[in-house]
Amino acid sequence: MAKTIKGNGDGPNGGNDSYTIRGRGSVSRRQVVREVQQGKHPNFGVVTVQGEKYVRGRPDTSKGNNVND
Repeated sequence: MAKTIKGNGDGPNGGNDSYTIRGRGSVSRRQVVREVQQGKHPNFGVVTVQGEKYVRGRPDTSKGNNVND
């Protein structure tokens, strides 16, 4: 279970084709999406943008670090 998953911005137009997971290094988007869908990283979810699946952190109780709060 990863505490942080950071997008590498290495895809077209700055999209994430891979993510960095501490202790594992760079992991492909496809692999991380699969792991999140399997419940291996409960603090993260999968979002579909223009037909492509990406990993996104789930909002927590701290308003200051959540999108649109």
